[in-house]
Amino acid sequence: MTATVPGILRDFAPIGLDELNTLAALQTRVDRKYIVPVTRLDGVLADFDGDTMALEIDGIRASLYESVYFDTDSLESYQAAAHRRRRRFKVRTRAYLDGDDSYLEVKTRGGRSLTVKERIAHPVESRARLTTEGLEYVDDAFERSGISGAGGARALHPTLVTRYRRSTLFLPGSESRATIDVDLSWTTTDSRGTEGTSLRTPSLAIVETKSGSTPSRVDRVLWSHGIRPVNISKYGVGMAATYPALPSNKWHRVLEATLLPAVTPVLPLNPGFH
Repeated sequence: MTATVPGILRDFAPIGLDELNTLAALQTRVDRKYIVPVTRLDGVLADFDGDTMALEIDGIRASLYESVYFDTDSLESYQAAAHRRRRRFKVRTRAYLDGDDSYLEVKTRGGRSLTVKERIAHPVESRARLTTEGLEYVDDAFERSGISGAGGARALHPTLVTRYRRSTLFLPGSESRATIDVDLSWTTTDSRGTEGTSLRTPSLAIVETKSGSTPSRVDRVLWSHGIRPVNISKYGVGMAATYPALPSNKWHRVLEATLLPAVTPVLPLNPGFH
């Protein structure tokens, strides 16, 4: 079964990226994530408000994303998230493959439990490695957040690649947005950028709502369909699924109950990272 972009997206009015960022990018946000069977997406979206708008860029409403995650040999980024450590980090490149835009993103959480996400432009042809500028940028972010255990940016190498198609919706009434990711895949990669095991979940979508401190209309629609938020990280569940020896900890329930039963095809898993 191959996921398709929900047809109902064509019925929403379009909104451009600059307008979307102006209207919905500046408020304090709470993110909630949901796993939704793709067969239910049209039914859920049909209950959205009539003034809902869909991000459209060059006539495209579902853009192909690729993220390359970087970690140390001992997987310090993964382990810190799995064990809910106070200080943690995530480093990835994100490429928009329908165009030629690519960014290096660094997310850090320091001693005051404040999460900071920063990014700079990054060459799309170098998205599987850190450039000299990228290394300096990551080191500066680590220093500002007081993260010293990572061994510095030069200790990082690519570990996992995620790919998916993303649609973005804007709800003018609440000035909130939601993203819908379909055709999700996770592929392991080594320090040379050579890809290995690949897992796909074509029957599932990940919906993420971004709103203020109170739940948005999107959240309430999802709840009315019996769909509740889940604790999920694309990097976390991808690593735990492809390396079963790793501690899945906070992602164990969603892995066992939802993601792993939907994996297709079932490929041999990597035994590494004990």
